[in-house]
Amino acid sequence: MTQINAIDVEVFNNRLLSITDEVMNTLIRSSFSTNIKERKDASVAIFDKTGKLICQALYIPMLLSGVMGGVETLLKGRGIESIREGDVIICNDVYLAGGSHNNDISIITPVFIEGKIEYFIGNIGHHSDVGGVIPGSTDHILTSVFAEGIRIPHMRIVREGVLDEDLLYLIAHNTRDPMERILDLKVQIAANSQGAQSLRKLSQEHGLARVQKSMADLLTYTERRMRQRLKELPDGEYRSEVYTDDEGVPGPRKKICLTVFINNGNVTLDFAGTDRQAKGSINLGPYPLLAAVFCGINMMVDPTIPANFGMFQPVRIKAPSGTIVNPEFPAAIGNREYTAQRVVRAITLAFAQALPQDRAVAPSADINTGMAFYGKRRSGEPFVYVEAVAGGVGATLYKDGMHGTQVGITNTSNTPAEALEIEFPLIVREYGLAIDTAGPGRTQGGAAIIRDIGSLVDGVSVSTKADGKKSPAPGIFGGGEGGRASLEYHRADGEVEEIEMYVVDRIMAKGDAVRLITPGGAGFGDPAERAPADVARSVRDAFTSDDFATKHYPCALSKVVS
Repeated sequence: MTQINAIDVEVFNNRLLSITDEVMNTLIRSSFSTNIKERKDASVAIFDKTGKLICQALYIPMLLSGVMGGVETLLKGRGIESIREGDVIICNDVYLAGGSHNNDISIITPVFIEGKIEYFIGNIGHHSDVGGVIPGSTDHILTSVFAEGIRIPHMRIVREGVLDEDLLYLIAHNTRDPMERILDLKVQIAANSQGAQSLRKLSQEHGLARVQKSMADLLTYTERRMRQRLKELPDGEYRSEVYTDDEGVPGPRKKICLTVFINNGNVTLDFAGTDRQAKGSINLGPYPLLAAVFCGINMMVDPTIPANFGMFQPVRIKAPSGTIVNPEFPAAIGNREYTAQRVVRAITLAFAQALPQDRAVAPSADINTGMAFYGKRRSGEPFVYVEAVAGGVGATLYKDGMHGTQVGITNTSNTPAEALEIEFPLIVREYGLAIDTAGPGRTQGGAAIIRDIGSLVDGVSVSTKADGKKSPAPGIFGGGEGGRASLEYHRADGEVEEIEMYVVDRIMAKGDAVRLITPGGAGFGDPAERAPADVARSVRDAFTSDDFATKHYPCALSKVVS
């Protein structure tokens, strides 16, 4: 057993987290795209020289996969000896560089101290467009990674301190908004440089050996803590089965099977029985699967455990090749987040069987409902605006689920209506919580969101990608399912058309709008046991209609009336 200096672990863990936050704040303040500066669709992580994750900014769990995969595959494929001082690496490809999906571009900077690499710092940003067939580059109907925009293996974007302008321009001009790509990528490079300088300063102030010893201690402490929490759970096998709405393109839904084996502080997640990979773009690559698994386990076992390499040690993942959770090249992966959210749902349901009821959580919306608009700004320059809209959170034994909250593997902010309307020829006609979408139960799920966006000009293209219409969040311990997603197209003449959850490059006329309702969170426990005052409050606050309350809470209503 390694002796741990607990004080140093706490001090240096917080110092390292402050560096990732510093880099993340620089990205947010300095980026030009609304996707990063408003929605904060980015993340930052620090690694030791062997590629072990030390800490990450607490923003988007899914984005951990791209930068972690980028560092690990870089070291496996090229080796540390091939990297020169002043080099900066760029990559995004799932199959070649352990990426998340093509829109998520990683910048990896080695940190040299006295001529040797001692750390890596990486950041990753979701770029609203990286080329391909559809504006926004991700769409359910795409059937090959080649249709999803530019693929970038590990390449030197900076060579020994000199920016490769030719490579930067090649990447940028394979997208629909090249100037925004150029500016955001330069910001990513500069933000990493700031973080590398902070890491060197930390090592100089306190000594490289002390900092690295504290990093090793942090990983050991995290592993021990995770094993201890797992030992508190009863050994056994716990199974769950979840479904997508379809396979991206029109077709049958896809099944994800999960068996969780808990044994004396170790856990194996076996996805045997999961359906073959999808025809559409909802396939989940190896590193995004890893991120989804650890997001789900961290949430269910102990959310306060630090997210680093030590947390991974007691966990094993078995994912059969050629399935939707481990696809074979060149399967499309642009909308991998839909399947990732379903993996988190499967983990939630499996662990609910092992955990005490007061630690279980009902499934949430468990989906990323996306909207993408493409057109021209008032200046005549092109724009691509993307949005991932939140949903309802599942209930727990003692608390109702939160309303309108990002869940699972994502944590992006919304684009404020004011910022959206200033930058683009669009208008937010409605943005609020949807009535009757909170799953009924002794404690009820969180309400979903309505996001209604219209076009102020002719010719704007809209694409949507959503799930949850056919596969709502299932309740647990007698709770009811969360509200189902829906999508409507509102024409300028007042005609309303209910449409499928995915729309591909539909051209809007001035005054047309798209109205999306996301899924709600599931309920926990028998609705008949809900307190009458809680039912009355939900009706009063317009989260629940009279008809919905009468259907699901008749016992509680009768007590209110009496």
